[in-house]
Amino acid sequence: MPVNLSVKNVPDALAERLRTRAERNHRSLQRELLSILESAAGEHSPQPFSRATPGGHISIDEVVAQTRKLFPQGTASSVAFIRAMRDGR
Repeated sequence: MPVNLSVKNVPDALAERLRTRAERNHRSLQRELLSILESAAGEHSPQPFSRATPGGHISIDEVVAQTRKLFPQGTASSVAFIRAMRDGR
């Protein structure tokens, strides 16, 4: 049965960083905190790309997890690059 946990007296700056992180990962704050706890406890830790299934495939969730691990701040938008390529034709 799930257990409810509570963290009290979280500094405002930390709470704001957590909210920003959750938004960046397209998650609710609650889901982001659960993800952090799972990772810290060793649950659902992403597997490296080299550890694909015997058929050589990994799930999209594993790709997403690895990408977020490698690029936690995301990447620059490709819009300007694509626009420049298109306009250069």
